[in-house]
Amino acid sequence: MDWPALQNGFRAHLLLERALSEHTIEAYLGDVRKLEEFLQLHGHNDLPATQVEPSHLIELIRWLNELGLGARSQARLLSALKTFYRYLLVENLTTQDPTELLEGPRLARHIPEVLSYDEIQGLLAAIDLSTPHGVRNRAMLETLYASGLRVSELTELRLSNLFFDIGFIKVIGKGDKERIVPIGEEAIRHIRLYIEGVRRAQRNIHKEDENILFLNRRGRRLSRVMVFMIVKDCAAAAGLTKNVSPHTFRHSFATHLIEGGADLKAVQDMLGHESILTTEIYTHLDSEYLRETVLRCHPMNQRKR
Repeated sequence: MDWPALQNGFRAHLLLERALSEHTIEAYLGDVRKLEEFLQLHGHNDLPATQVEPSHLIELIRWLNELGLGARSQARLLSALKTFYRYLLVENLTTQDPTELLEGPRLARHIPEVLSYDEIQGLLAAIDLSTPHGVRNRAMLETLYASGLRVSELTELRLSNLFFDIGFIKVIGKGDKERIVPIGEEAIRHIRLYIEGVRRAQRNIHKEDENILFLNRRGRRLSRVMVFMIVKDCAAAAGLTKNVSPHTFRHSFATHLIEGGADLKAVQDMLGHESILTTEIYTHLDSEYLRETVLRCHPMNQRKR
């Protein structure tokens, strides 16, 4: 089979078997196309995907490295190619996996920016509640911090998925996977203020967005970019100099829970992480916090007190 036919089959596999989003599928296919383009550029025009050797992939990685492609992008590309060749093996379209013995570059653990509790409270307090958009923005940011949502999960949050009587919301995460997440009383209070005082009065809501919680002034669901801009404006109004984004609230939510003694598995479930390794990044604590913890909790220090 030629490259386009294999890629079409791979697309169907990612959509139907893996239930990935269209954005993720396009990223996978783009990485497979990079391999095809590399082979064409380097004199392997007629080489089928099923006859690619490990040496070809090593040449590809070396070439991308020379072009200045970062380690994280290289690792993602190799991960996509591994997925592609595992698909070919499962479908009996090839008998060998040229990616089997290849390892991606080692990636440094990235410690995300985190706001302190006081910084979060200062940012929320800086929002002007005298305007309809201020009421909506306060409800949005309270929700981000109270439940650790991704920005895409916030923009897709549905009215029918709010279960305030029991203190939970249902979230649609990556790959359309649903999870139940607790939400605090303060966030619930501000969401209700928004629904009853602002959203209910909005008369231009588009039919396809009638069930979406947070809407723009045109009655449509908010874009990711719009939420990003709102957070930036609120951080500036609060005088914060840190690089604050919607994801900063998610990082802060997880870090504050773990610092408060929350179980790592529980935080993993609330964040919707498939792997506990992804959640472990939030176990970073500054040295002063660790020192205070040891002084407070270690039995030898308690005896001295």
